[in-house]
Amino acid sequence: MKKIIYLLLLMPFFGLSQATEPSNADAAYIKKLSDEILTNGKAYDLLYELTKTVGGRIAGSPAMYQAEAWGVNALQQLGAPAVSKQACMVPRWVRGSGDFAKITRIDGKKQVRALDVLALGNSLGDGKKVEAILLAVQNFDELEKRKDEVEGKIVYFNNSFDATLVKTFEAYGKAGQYRRNGASQAAKYGAVGCIIRSLTSSTANDPHTGGMAYNDSFPKIPAQAVGPRDADYLWSLAKQSSTVKVSMATHGKFLPDTTGHNIIAEIKGSQFPEEIITIGGHLDSWDVNEGAHDDGAGVVHTIEVMRAFLAVGYQPKRTIRFVLFANEENGLRGGTAYAAAAKEKNEKHIFALESDEGGFTPRGFSFTAAPEKVEAAKRWLPLLKPYGTTSMDDAGGGADIGPLNRTFNTPLCGFLPDSQRYFDVHHARSDVFENVNKRELLLGAVNIAGLIYLVDKYGF
Repeated sequence: MKKIIYLLLLMPFFGLSQATEPSNADAAYIKKLSDEILTNGKAYDLLYELTKTVGGRIAGSPAMYQAEAWGVNALQQLGAPAVSKQACMVPRWVRGSGDFAKITRIDGKKQVRALDVLALGNSLGDGKKVEAILLAVQNFDELEKRKDEVEGKIVYFNNSFDATLVKTFEAYGKAGQYRRNGASQAAKYGAVGCIIRSLTSSTANDPHTGGMAYNDSFPKIPAQAVGPRDADYLWSLAKQSSTVKVSMATHGKFLPDTTGHNIIAEIKGSQFPEEIITIGGHLDSWDVNEGAHDDGAGVVHTIEVMRAFLAVGYQPKRTIRFVLFANEENGLRGGTAYAAAAKEKNEKHIFALESDEGGFTPRGFSFTAAPEKVEAAKRWLPLLKPYGTTSMDDAGGGADIGPLNRTFNTPLCGFLPDSQRYFDVHHARSDVFENVNKRELLLGAVNIAGLIYLVDKYGF
């Protein structure tokens, strides 16, 4: 009797481990999906259309609506059984034109040198020139130590990526605080402007924009990012000279919020239609580029996985939603609205995957889920390894699907391509179609399709 009770207690764990063991049938089906995508894949062509016919598509802009129409048409043309638009209010930040920064004097002598800069997203500026002495600091600690020197100056933060971190998203996370909070931290002590080193390890001089936020307790000063080579020059100059004077101006402003949309396609589940698997990427981008890797790649990955499932005649057990999210870059309104609607409808979301780390060579996936679920999923590694997946780590997901986890505790998954080149183009003018490799892009769709197939078949 004790043995029987012991076996009964083990059954849930035994069933989980056996159900997730790789099988020849699973290997054959994933190969079928791979062959379809690598032979007939449309992701690269779709990306060309999105980047070249729409281009940069910041939330609230006319290009946002063009991108939404493109998304609906692409999904319908590729056979989506159902396509809908889910409304959400999105911000309308407008960069304006004429932003600049230049060195005007060095040690009292007139020296004019233009700097390659971009205003940070969501920053505000009235276009009036601000000219002041530059105070160059490495980090917030140094700013605090020199706070008595800040009044009336333009503060420059030279905080660069930590080169010792092989996972570049970790370096981005550490340096990102200067983009988000640098202007307000400087304004706290009386700064009249803020410049940050672009969040990149690239050697090109392209400046990188990205979202920032003001602390309402302090003045909203103009904020810019400077290209890496000019950043090196500024830092070196500040260390060699007693005074460096800089002139700068920005023109950013907010217009009233407007209505944007998540674009959603769905394949209904045959056995458990109430259980929903979400896969998605975000349709918006910054205004200074074509948004090819961020996140055009994730958008076309999403569409391609749907196309491949339909092409091979796959009938999922569970309902699979393919979501092109609105407004990830400077508001996360799309992902928030998606989770709120799901809560209102009392939906059951069992898994969500996001592709928002570019279209480079596949390396693996990362999860935010119970440890035993992640360990069980690792039994699928042999099935995905032929296509590039070599790791399944924890602490992953994506910004757009994060609200699902916070609302339902939905397990999250982030697709992980090789990240070494991603921040060369991230939020920079170089994020264009020409910097995406077709083979790498298609392989990303193969790996995502394989994992979604396994999650649908076995649950998560």
